[in-house]
Amino acid sequence: MNAVFTGRVEKGKLILNDPDKMRRVLATLEGCEVEVPAPRKKRKKRSLNQNSYYRGVVIKMLAEFLGYDEDDMHHMMRAKFLSFTDDKGIEASRSTTTLSTVEMEEYLERIRQWAESFLHFRIALPNEVDVSVYDQP
Repeated sequence: MNAVFTGRVEKGKLILNDPDKMRRVLATLEGCEVEVPAPRKKRKKRSLNQNSYYRGVVIKMLAEFLGYDEDDMHHMMRAKFLSFTDDKGIEASRSTTTLSTVEMEEYLERIRQWAESFLHFRIALPNEVDVSVYDQP
């Protein structure tokens, strides 16, 4: 089970947002040795506007310019800029859904810089387009 618990720290104590959920999970582990990773600051996931801009502007413009299907273009950009090799030596790429807002902007900037320098193709910046046009249902 990969349950994630959220909360806040007050005066050195962890206050869970859903303590009942924690009790239910602990009940399934009765008598077992457990591992508890160190708490970390909650990351803000990429925004809907970032995703709309990525899909509706960046991927759409590149796909049209290069003659690819938009889903294929998305997978190519992930492979190019979000690839990693895991501890077993298997190459994979991160999903954009796992990126924080900062990581997503860094990803977008790498794509824009690559397109400009390698393809001599400029991708419009978020403030140059109406991202709400691309909002997904």
